[in-house]
Amino acid sequence: MTALRAIAPARSGNVFEETIECLLQIIRLGIIPPGERFPAERELAEQLGVSRATLREAISELQAAGWVNVRRGRGGGTFVMKSRAELVSSGAGTKRFDDGPGSGFSPEEVDDTLTWRKVIEIGIAEVAAAQDLTAAQRGQLAAALVASRDSDMASYRRLDSQLHLTWAQMTGSPSLVRSMVESRTRANKLLERIPMIEPNLVHSHEQHLHIHEAILAGDSVAARVAMAEHLDGTAALLRGFLANPH
Repeated sequence: MTALRAIAPARSGNVFEETIECLLQIIRLGIIPPGERFPAERELAEQLGVSRATLREAISELQAAGWVNVRRGRGGGTFVMKSRAELVSSGAGTKRFDDGPGSGFSPEEVDDTLTWRKVIEIGIAEVAAAQDLTAAQRGQLAAALVASRDSDMASYRRLDSQLHLTWAQMTGSPSLVRSMVESRTRANKLLERIPMIEPNLVHSHEQHLHIHEAILAGDSVAARVAMAEHLDGTAALLRGFLANPH
């Protein structure tokens, strides 16, 4: 299983998201063929260099998205789905989209959107942190953060986008606001094609807070670092789910 070690998550602040990306890469590359079983949880966690709790959460989300089937009891384990027929008969895949892996986006389109987003949004965080914010602006930032944090699944994408747009508004640059609008529009087209994963949303809220605090503190370097980490986590999920299976 040396191939599994080679795909192990990078040591960053987005281990959960990267674990999902790694498991999807293992499936797409055929390292674990359709219908075959992953190594036991303890062994797989060791091979990937992640905790068993993180691995368990990632497998649970991939089961809900229809990529694997977890069977209990003797002969059980985590199995790669063999076909759509198995997906339907197993009752899994409630979050998977009918378009299937990739959903019409080429790897080049995904990479272009993620590169654009990273350049624009990291720059916006840096510029926003350099501004002398008024009390009203600080209140606007706090309100957008709370709204995103307290949102339900149905309204999450909208309020998450509003938070990012609020950060852009703090720059005082209409051009950067327009750039953020384009960035979010392009990113949301990708995000709409993958499952909403609750542990990832919790992680995103934590990262939002770090970005928020850096902007309020006027720390441009910390704002850049926090935004980069936030975007890297989302990029790992998007590349994992939308990568071309070939």
